[in-house]
Amino acid sequence: MVNGGFSKKDVSIREVIDHNRKTQHIKRKVEKGIPVVLFLIASVSVITTIGIVFTLLSETVEFFKRVPIADFFTGTVLKPLSQNPEFGVLPLLTGTVISSLIAMLVAAPIGLMAAIYLSEYASVRVRKVLKPMLELLAGIPTIVYGFFAFTFVTPVLKNLIPSLESTNILSPGIVMGVMIIPMIASLSEDAMSSVPQSMREGALGLGSTKLEVTRKVVIPAALSGIIASFVLGISRAIGETMIVTIASGSTKNFTFDVTQSMQTMTAYIVEVTGGDAPAGSTVYYSLYAVAMTLFAFTLLMNLLARYVSRKFREEY
Repeated sequence: MVNGGFSKKDVSIREVIDHNRKTQHIKRKVEKGIPVVLFLIASVSVITTIGIVFTLLSETVEFFKRVPIADFFTGTVLKPLSQNPEFGVLPLLTGTVISSLIAMLVAAPIGLMAAIYLSEYASVRVRKVLKPMLELLAGIPTIVYGFFAFTFVTPVLKNLIPSLESTNILSPGIVMGVMIIPMIASLSEDAMSSVPQSMREGALGLGSTKLEVTRKVVIPAALSGIIASFVLGISRAIGETMIVTIASGSTKNFTFDVTQSMQTMTAYIVEVTGGDAPAGSTVYYSLYAVAMTLFAFTLLMNLLARYVSRKFREEY
């Protein structure tokens, strides 16, 4: 017996019970704190987005106090550094849209065909080799693509199109298409691979050929993922910077001739941030107006991708 009439064994049991209670209390506090920590971490992206939008909006409003919004969105002349500056954004919009369309004309068919081969025709061994090799294209720095477009693709195209200028929108558009092939191919292949094998076997059992199964069963079933990959590819092309900055030049032409030098919105942003525009000037604020327009374009593309994915989604 010890003081109080308890044995040593009773005391040790009470100590264990007290220790367990303290441990459980600490665990409950940690469990309550984990959701708070996770919420704070998850809110970082939201807060960052809000901060970006607020910065762009505040500076864009200042720009439109100096330049009428109608002149900005309908003007066909962009001369920000001239004695009589004009700030029409249509030349930049035209260059951005044309380069993105050229990129998709290259990337969409090649990426889709690559996805069909990897999903429906390639063996497991071939797929394990080809898919990582294809995705290596996504790891090449875009500035390398830019110099590739300027020093290799443009000279090759000049042999085919003598009127092609040294800086043009055709060459960077093609190279941007090559750059986004891995995105379209990988996402489309994932969508096709998610189609149940039983659907393929049922179509084959009814006498369909491999090509018919691909065209009439697999592609329609994976259509939401394929279209979403196309939309995301367009978004990637719209936001591309270094390729068009190096290979398309800085001439602000409002034209639809792909052999001429044109400038995109991202290239204009790079030009303005190069130091020619003093802070607080109208040219400086035009940077934010163009960036806001680019942000709106990209946001619309992502919203469209989400809508298409939900609209045509097939659940199995």
